[in-house]
Amino acid sequence: MIRTTLATSKHYARHIRIASGYENDSIQSLISNCIRSKSTWIDLRSDTLTKPSKGMLSTVLSAPVGDDVFSEDPTVNQLQQKAAEMFQKEDALWFPSGTMANVVAIMAHCHERASEIIVGKESHITLWEGGNVATIAGVHPRQIVEDKGGRLDLDDVRDVWRLDDDDHFAKTALVCIENSHNMMGGSVLDKTYVDNLGQLAKELGIQVHVDGARIFNAAVSLDIPVGDLCQSVDSVSVCLSKGLGAPMGSLLVGSKEFIRLARRARKRMGGGTRQVGVVAAMGMYALENNVGSRLAEDHERAQKIAKILYDHGFYQPQNGHVQTNIVYFGLPQSCTLSKEEFVHRLKEDHGVLVGHGYSRGGQLFRACTHLDVDGSDVDHAIESMLLLSSM
Repeated sequence: MIRTTLATSKHYARHIRIASGYENDSIQSLISNCIRSKSTWIDLRSDTLTKPSKGMLSTVLSAPVGDDVFSEDPTVNQLQQKAAEMFQKEDALWFPSGTMANVVAIMAHCHERASEIIVGKESHITLWEGGNVATIAGVHPRQIVEDKGGRLDLDDVRDVWRLDDDDHFAKTALVCIENSHNMMGGSVLDKTYVDNLGQLAKELGIQVHVDGARIFNAAVSLDIPVGDLCQSVDSVSVCLSKGLGAPMGSLLVGSKEFIRLARRARKRMGGGTRQVGVVAAMGMYALENNVGSRLAEDHERAQKIAKILYDHGFYQPQNGHVQTNIVYFGLPQSCTLSKEEFVHRLKEDHGVLVGHGYSRGGQLFRACTHLDVDGSDVDHAIESMLLLSSM
């Protein structure tokens, strides 16, 4: 049951007056907002939790379909063509998931045995994709530390790059970056950095792959077309179910030869699908309706969460200034609730769900804004967090 009782809220009021300096009328407003009944959760755990809208679902009924293993699904082909055009690349390929898209991209780039990639220590590829670079692709991941903005230092990239002129070495074939960068609080790699990395990669004779699960968030934050942002890279994976509202699906864009190799690798991975145009139609709807100003709203709401929590003593790695839709935060030192109690009571008493158990010894929580969370939901979530943190 989702609830916040009046008695509980009055109990909180005494604590929050002391902790936050709110005046009495502000406290009463805060309590009134927090005791409203809710029939659904406010789920901030991830931007993958969105439900397809009616408009998105309606596209399924009229989507022409065919067998995509034979490249004969017209809706999939249309989606792939649109993605290639948006990213100014030669071709694109649909995938059931972003994890599959990333590992297939690595397999296509590292077509020779004894290959190595350079990848960030805190990247999604390193932390959250089951070690598939090594266990499935058979590629060695050379990890280096990112800065707080998610960037790999170019001198570090140059330093760890290796040829196969020594029998001891795996040969570096690829460098992978993540944009926006999840574990670095949704931070964005700007075009200048991406171009500089691309130029270095050309000098070293290697390729650049972008884990662009949230690449549209990055582009919207920078106010730049995704094609311009990704001009200097060789491939990009794009998730349609993170923030864009599709129930599943990712895309991989790159050159025709790269996509040819990726298609072969996808087949080996069991990623060939048949009449998948019913899903691709929802992905097309996402690209046409849920980018641009839609994502900008998520960013504004995340910025509000980050700033208010930081101003009220919460630990926030970006000091209250986030760039996209992800907010990491830790409890104020004055809070007497454990992190487990905070998560439990935030859910059970206030109907708000957040991710938890992240870095800094598991002390960090994560809130992701998305299209199923509106402005009033965000206000309620913030007020609920402030009330609990005052205990």
